[in-house]
Amino acid sequence: MIAALFVESAGVYFGLPNVDPWDEKRDARKYDGPHSVIAHPPCQLWTNFAHVNFKRYGGEHNKLGNDGGCFAAALRSVRQFGGVLEHPAESHAWKRYGLLSPPKKGWKQAIPKWNNAAASEWVCEVWQSAYGHKARKRTWLVYVGAKPFDLDWTQKEGTHQCGWFDRKKPTLSKKEASRTPIAFRDVLIRLAESCR
Repeated sequence: MIAALFVESAGVYFGLPNVDPWDEKRDARKYDGPHSVIAHPPCQLWTNFAHVNFKRYGGEHNKLGNDGGCFAAALRSVRQFGGVLEHPAESHAWKRYGLLSPPKKGWKQAIPKWNNAAASEWVCEVWQSAYGHKARKRTWLVYVGAKPFDLDWTQKEGTHQCGWFDRKKPTLSKKEASRTPIAFRDVLIRLAESCR
């Protein structure tokens, strides 16, 4: 059994016999084990657009990193119980929490101060387009556990985009952009299962 934290209600982690999904209603910040985790903490207040929105609209609710402690809770759960946390590439949470920036391909091992002999922390960048997402969706992972297996490091551009950067590509809706492809979900489950 693994726990999937900060996931969409009735989304891709629901209805699986080996997954305990924690959506907003269950409040994944309260997760207290004992299973290894897959964590998808909210990302909108950690991207570069958070600066833009705060400058444009103001308000504490738009301030960079003001996610109610979601990222901190996700990282704590991954470090305590093992598993994997995913966030958009270039997430400002990496700097805030002193995480090692990943290489462009492959895993890189970090030796954080909290570390013990039973687990190691690893980081990588993966493009979800390699797993069927319509956009490239560059993603950074933090994995805690035994040496991780290789992922698909293919960097496919994708037919669509998240956001409005390229006028030549159609833009995905917010819901489509945030959706986790089934193949990517499955590899995250395998990572969480193999962490111990």
